[in-house]
Amino acid sequence: VQVAESGGGLVQPGGSLTLSCAASGVTNLVDVMGWFRQAPGKAREAVSCISRIDSTNYYADSVKGRFTISVDNARNTLYLQMNNLKPEAPGVYFCAAYRAPWSFGSSLDDNYAYWGQGPQVTVSS
Repeated sequence: VQVAESGGGLVQPGGSLTLSCAASGVTNLVDVMGWFRQAPGKAREAVSCISRIDSTNYYADSVKGRFTISVDNARNTLYLQMNNLKPEAPGVYFCAAYRAPWSFGSSLDDNYAYWGQGPQVTVSS
């Protein structure tokens, strides 16, 4: 399985940006997909994750109400709509995926087997 992100870039505070992640290869090996963010000098953290089976999802407290995760199973594509971006949001946003049922640990990056390269998101005026 390969995952490839697109859609990063520069946005002003309060602006919006949509990230996409296309999965290819043996995509029936993918049950859960997610977005993780890594800011300079900080550990990677889960932003949002979703089950492809029943759409169960997770959002980090810092993005609830502003970000929306969705998945188009027919296109094997994951999306992250980011609204009202804040200055603390910048970083590399990685798409990741794994094969297993959704669980309490689905926001933990150790569970994810497939990773993209991660587009940079910069929030600056």
